[in-house]
Amino acid sequence: MNPFTLITDMQRQQWEKATEMMDKSTVLPEQIERMSDVEVGQTPCREVYSENKLTLKHYEPTTDKQHDVPILIVYALINRPYILDLQQDRSVVKTLLDQGFDVYMIDWGEPSKLDAHLTLYDYVDRYIDNCVDVVRERSGEDSINVLGYCMGGTMSAMYASLHPDKVKNLGLMAAGLSFDGDGGVLELWGDDEYYSPEVLTETVGNVPSEFLDVGFALMDPVDNFVTKYVRLFDNIDNDEMVENFARMERWIGDGIDVAGETYRQFIEDIYQDDKLMRNELHLNGRHIDLDDIDMPVLQIVGEYDHLIPPEASKPFNEVVGSDDTSVLEFPTGHIGLSVSSSSHTKLWPKVCDWYAGRSVTQENLEAVSGIGSVYAERLQAAGIDTLSALADADASHLAEETDFSEKTVREWIDQAVRLTASK
Repeated sequence: MNPFTLITDMQRQQWEKATEMMDKSTVLPEQIERMSDVEVGQTPCREVYSENKLTLKHYEPTTDKQHDVPILIVYALINRPYILDLQQDRSVVKTLLDQGFDVYMIDWGEPSKLDAHLTLYDYVDRYIDNCVDVVRERSGEDSINVLGYCMGGTMSAMYASLHPDKVKNLGLMAAGLSFDGDGGVLELWGDDEYYSPEVLTETVGNVPSEFLDVGFALMDPVDNFVTKYVRLFDNIDNDEMVENFARMERWIGDGIDVAGETYRQFIEDIYQDDKLMRNELHLNGRHIDLDDIDMPVLQIVGEYDHLIPPEASKPFNEVVGSDDTSVLEFPTGHIGLSVSSSSHTKLWPKVCDWYAGRSVTQENLEAVSGIGSVYAERLQAAGIDTLSALADADASHLAEETDFSEKTVREWIDQAVRLTASK
């Protein structure tokens, strides 16, 4: 190799790199302004209930017909719930709405110093229960769907045990439920040999969001403090990437404090003593009996979740009372479950199908795809006025009676069989 050519090539590459950096630098002011203007949580909603700091949001439907059973989203007490509605094309809320669900979500707000005494019992058996009752009353349904995310999933499992009659189907998304040594770095850091949450809460009262944010960031310091900013600069001329980065950073920086007594209970009882999984947890004297979780249960877990590894979630299905349990494991991380484009393309349609198949409470023929009010009237005239009757019908005879094609009738019967079987 010619050493003079090598030197020339190195100089050329350095000049090209310098030129590239100068070009990127020229767009920095514009992109910084773009980042400051991004919006989050844009799906239209209105407040239908409030108590202390929490508000219950009801989202405007996007379909003409909704499933019989509404769905209540319970997020963690850490950070803001708009991670589930970060942007329109990556919004769990909008995905559920577009699939015909009637969607509610709890926004916990931020506790004040006066709330430091609030316990898990207050959040689970007071606040969640009150919100569930509001949704039940507004929908006219005796029991509703619940979808709990992260710490909200853990609390949702507790709630389902205390009030199984009010929970139709229980979805647990990246929920910390089992901590017997496989719960990842957070479980190790929170081990009672090294850490006392009581000392912290006695000192500061409510646990500051900054304390929690630093802890989460230190789980992957290279990516959180270096790599992601390098990626941002490398793509600074990509408007979409810049906006996505800004939305996520806004959410990460928008943390909220956690009520001190709830934090202490959660770390000691759930992480350190594994009382939930051991069926030994009590809230204000009430036993969280896992045998009482007898409704359908769906676990939604991230294969690469370093906050709540799959091993901290999946074993829970083996100890609950339900005989209808499922796991959807997807190759993404804790936050990717709600915001990655692949999750919304491949994972959430399956989640929606799971809920939809178990969300028919009325013997309503129009629950079958392809049957509207006019076709329902023709079926009723032929003596088919419920889903059960349709499921038991003879396809050829019913086709002759109604003048529908036998192929269409068979498809309707197949749907009715699936819907009635999942009830």
